[in-house]
Amino acid sequence: MTTSESIPFTGAPFPKSEYERRQKKVLDEIVRSELDALVVTAHGHLQYLSGYDGMGAYFMPFPLILVPGRAPIYVVREYEFTGVRAESRIDELVGYTEQPDFAKVAADVLRRLGLAGKKVGFELGCWGLAPADVYALQTLMPEMKIADASRLVSSVMAVKNELEINAMRHAMAATDVAVRAFQRSLRAGISEAEMAVAIQSEVTKSGGEDVRLVSVGFGERTKLPHTKLTRHPMGNNEPAMVEVGGIKQGYAGPLVRGAVLGKHAETETLHALAEEALEAAIAAIKPGVTAGEVDAAARRVIERSVRPKALNHRVGYQTGSPWGERGNISLEPSALDVLQANMTVHMPVILIGEGRYLFGCSETVLVTERGAEILSGTPHTLYRA
Repeated sequence: MTTSESIPFTGAPFPKSEYERRQKKVLDEIVRSELDALVVTAHGHLQYLSGYDGMGAYFMPFPLILVPGRAPIYVVREYEFTGVRAESRIDELVGYTEQPDFAKVAADVLRRLGLAGKKVGFELGCWGLAPADVYALQTLMPEMKIADASRLVSSVMAVKNELEINAMRHAMAATDVAVRAFQRSLRAGISEAEMAVAIQSEVTKSGGEDVRLVSVGFGERTKLPHTKLTRHPMGNNEPAMVEVGGIKQGYAGPLVRGAVLGKHAETETLHALAEEALEAAIAAIKPGVTAGEVDAAARRVIERSVRPKALNHRVGYQTGSPWGERGNISLEPSALDVLQANMTVHMPVILIGEGRYLFGCSETVLVTERGAEILSGTPHTLYRA
């Protein structure tokens, strides 16, 4: 049997006991939700519950089947068997060959678990499960009652323990290294691609585990959301923005930071407004408030400003492992999710100006009994080079 000990640089990030704790919390929630089982397919949820990073699961479903009273079963593509065995904490794996074989094998497992005619939760609103997959399973098991359980795992994941919070603190330390590298390297002529190399180099030298660059944009390219890296150079009297997150044991510490080389009136105004709105959102955070109330606190600042329509997206979202997942808590208008201590949220307040620049800043915070603890050590004020 292949084990993580026999292949270098493999293994789950945490001890098996930690994954068993997470699985038990999800199993308890399955019972409370009056489900007989849960089929987990979202990549981030699979990583949270198994330790496997889900790389193979990007190509077809890898359902982790959880049934109260028994150990989980992971249904995976046979080609990925060795990887899942080496990098997960799940003992029972069942393999299928290719996509046409998936539904039959998964249905056989579900029947073996006694789930024919039972109520089974599926993550219908998440990535990792196509409508065709659900249809194929339902065709083979017409007696099975499918329920939407898209929010079940994310609700458990939202509240972190000390092990997870410690990983996020280490991730944010790497993020701060990346931000300082961005600021020190900013000069006329440096390209976005060169900036990315400088950031990665500094994080590596500092001993950081990994860093994810979502975007680095200079000048006119800050008008693009989530820009790809290019050889576009930085110019004088232009803005620059980075979205970056250090990674530790699969946990991300995301940040957005803005800078101006010289002067740039539009983005300087946007950033000042973003800072004020972000600080209002941070001040609103405490256990018991809703996600919608936090969004509203930031939105009120913007709506009474000279740019009342500058915010055209949500104020934030649940983060950790992974950085984000569809179905997680979202800080958006009227959202009713209630914040609890030990949740972590990323709040990117990025505003749009008259000239269509997208500019702003963010913080990742830990919800505590006293309010919000900012995890970053680099200030969200505008950096001027």
